Amino acid sequence: MLAHPTQERLLALGLTGMAKALDDQRRQPDITALAFEERLALLLDRETMERENKRLVARLRFAALRQEAVVEDVDLRAPRGLDRVLFHRLAAGDWIDRKQNLLVIGPTGPAS
Repeated sequence: MLAHPTQERLLALGLTGMAKALDDQRRQPDITALAFEERLALLLDRETMERENKRLVARLRFAALRQEAVVEDVDLRAPRGLDRVLFHRLAAGDWIDRKQNLLVIGPTGPAS
């Protein structure tokens, strides 16, 4: 079973990220050197990361993409007329935070 009732409560509340982080902290002998607030921040960071990952996985599943595309795999040397600086700026996603739209015109598939 679980080593600590706090971990059981975290799991019961659906805070799986925090439960995993707490378990990881128990295994680190030097973790007691950190202040309470620092340890709590580590737990919260892990929970936030777990939730963001779950949301991303759900969205990708819902999108039912036919190909897995990764920005790092884009061949900018292909004769498509891609502007390297503009491409990296768009890939950073700042335009999403600013609630702007993006219209892609022209070939978007793999280079032949």
